[in-house]
Amino acid sequence: MGLFGRKNSSPATLDTAAPVEVDPALAALSGTYTIDPAHSSIGFTVRHAMVTNVRGSFTDHEGTLTLDGSNPGASSASIDVKIASIDTGIADRDGHLRSGDFFDAEQFPVMSFRSTGAKELGGDKYRIIGDLTIKDVTRPLSIDLEFNGSATDPYGNQRIGFEGGAEILRSDWGLTWNAALETGGVMVSDKVKLTFDISAIKSA
Repeated sequence: MGLFGRKNSSPATLDTAAPVEVDPALAALSGTYTIDPAHSSIGFTVRHAMVTNVRGSFTDHEGTLTLDGSNPGASSASIDVKIASIDTGIADRDGHLRSGDFFDAEQFPVMSFRSTGAKELGGDKYRIIGDLTIKDVTRPLSIDLEFNGSATDPYGNQRIGFEGGAEILRSDWGLTWNAALETGGVMVSDKVKLTFDISAIKSA
């Protein structure tokens, strides 16, 4: 049964609809959660020189999740990512990504996501719909997530976990820098795959 799963009581009659009973264990997960950056990752993959993939992540981010176990459409997410924390494992490349050719981290230091809706896809899969802002350009983004479960950690914190991803065209957010290759094609693909592996602690 999914995070927002429900079960029906006795079958409905012609005159009376059956009441909806929320699973108490799932309803108990409703609340506000703070993303734990030490146990979460926000990453990306982009094609380089048409033949290989470059992977990276943003190591400095914060956010909250508000889960409603009885009404998944009322759940929400808010995430802020510090652009300067970009890390692909190569300092020169990271510096180029922070520059005006790409993110212009000095002028636009934060990338943000604010949800506008959520829905169940079946089982433990969900879709969060919202707005992604990069370089003061805001466009819609849908993120498909899978609920990994909940647990109480050794410090008494109630945790939940999600993982998932999305695909974007970076040019939609004004990230258009590129270089032509002698053999044809371009240095950096327009399509970028985003990945999310989120652990969050209940705060309210």
